[in-house]
Amino acid sequence: MTASPDLYVRDLHGSLQDPVLGAVGFLNEVMSRYPDAISFAPGAPHPEFVQGLDTRALTERFLTHLVTDRGLDPAGAERALYEYGPAQGLINDLVAEALRGDQGIHADPREIVITVGAQEAMLLTLRALFRDADDVLAVADPCFVGITGAARLLDIPLVPVQEGPVGLDVDHLAAQCREARATGRRVRACYVAPDFSNPGGVRMPLGVRHRLLDLAAHEDLLLIEDNAYGFTASEDDSLPGLKALDRERRVVHIGTFAKVGFPGARVGYAVADQRVRHADGERLLAEELADLKTMVTVNTSPLSQAVVGGLLLDHGRSLTALARAKAERYRRNLACLVDALDHHLADELPPGIVWHRPAGGFFVRVDLPVPADHALLEVSAGAYGVLWTPMSQFSLTGRGDRQIRLSCSYLEPDRIETGVRRLAAFLRKETGA
Repeated sequence: MTASPDLYVRDLHGSLQDPVLGAVGFLNEVMSRYPDAISFAPGAPHPEFVQGLDTRALTERFLTHLVTDRGLDPAGAERALYEYGPAQGLINDLVAEALRGDQGIHADPREIVITVGAQEAMLLTLRALFRDADDVLAVADPCFVGITGAARLLDIPLVPVQEGPVGLDVDHLAAQCREARATGRRVRACYVAPDFSNPGGVRMPLGVRHRLLDLAAHEDLLLIEDNAYGFTASEDDSLPGLKALDRERRVVHIGTFAKVGFPGARVGYAVADQRVRHADGERLLAEELADLKTMVTVNTSPLSQAVVGGLLLDHGRSLTALARAKAERYRRNLACLVDALDHHLADELPPGIVWHRPAGGFFVRVDLPVPADHALLEVSAGAYGVLWTPMSQFSLTGRGDRQIRLSCSYLEPDRIETGVRRLAAFLRKETGA
């Protein structure tokens, strides 16, 4: 380092000092230092689903679609993949068809914007909805760091809402709305993942979904629905998403192809059918998001969209068909993780160790009797060869300070079994004080 710095962090945006950014970097650094440790940290898709993926054939499949279904000539179809392309997207019709057939979401292609992953969809939605510091974002506690991080980048105030066994506490959200009004602010929107939330893993019953939609109408707020893990529910145990139940355009629905397709494509979407009044008429919120997108990423890679479009076409234009084999794998992995916890942590444990039992998704939470901090993670990785994610980075209130998150998605069953055996030894020796 030079004696005289060029910049001081105090003069840069405050988000650069956010503990969450440091926590993610620290976790990656620990994983690199202990490559032989079994890691329950990444919530990434299983690598088997990208083996042998023929992106060239999928691209050709989508090019054929452009010619036969949309009437482009072959040269025009190729240009559509090699030029910038429309900010709102190229595969909107296929996404709309899949959402309608699989999830009961009836959206016109014009009401959808294709984004660079779900993360950009969140960032654009927040930028559009939040006018000034009097608008606050309500989030579940614990909550996915992507949405809280995006809010901090945009200087949007956050208020936590308790999350319990049935998901977001609707009564607590109502209380947060009243408290905001009392201070001259308003809860403009609430982020919610009703199906197997990351990291909580909880699922919202149908009745609670209806109550949340009723509250959104009563309080004049929007719900930002994240549906990244809903596909892991068994087909005979499916529940309608908030957007499928939405009759008053209260829900902006955000989805991603990272888990059902593959993350390297970086393709997500937002269903934003809300009408926006202008002096000379109305526009769709999706069109407003597309305008913002031109100043962020310009457009989502047409080649990436072509590969995802090819995947949808090869699976009957169905998200459910595309996700079926993956969902089965993740349900097996989750059952394996919970069974291993039951087996290896059945006895001789220090008091205060409890694991939660989600019905789907990628994650299991474990309560500890001691702080789950970086020092404890170093001991776990170095002495016991097992990695996990501290839950503190997911909470605005400190509720996660004595919890860890285990992800089951990336590992084979035998590695899950071995990892839990190592975890049990670590917990018995290191958390009893």
